[in-house]
Amino acid sequence: MIEPIFPLDSYEILSGAETIYSLISAGSGKRVDVHFCQSCGTKVRLTFERFPDMLGIYNGTFDEPDWIERHPDKTKHIFLGVAQRGTLIPAGFNCFEEHATTNAGEPIEPVRYETPRMIL
Repeated sequence: MIEPIFPLDSYEILSGAETIYSLISAGSGKRVDVHFCQSCGTKVRLTFERFPDMLGIYNGTFDEPDWIERHPDKTKHIFLGVAQRGTLIPAGFNCFEEHATTNAGEPIEPVRYETPRMIL
């Protein structure tokens, strides 16, 4: 899943309504809200108790999902410890078994693979 992160105040709903499903993240112990379209059930965005000023938007909801630059300096692969078998991890990207920061906001040292890896 590609989930670009944006400042919450840069997002605006122009039409329609959302339904929210809340859950507690197993990794952080904090609430995550999954926002769905009330009409079709499509997951649209995520908001986070842990990062109250940010939101994640599901990349598949964009008209042109390829506009997001997938460059190693701007991209990270998180939660690889629970990735599905067969997931391909490209070389040169910052990788994390779980979150990229501690609950206190301190960065966790990433792993960068020199060759692509597949989760087995």
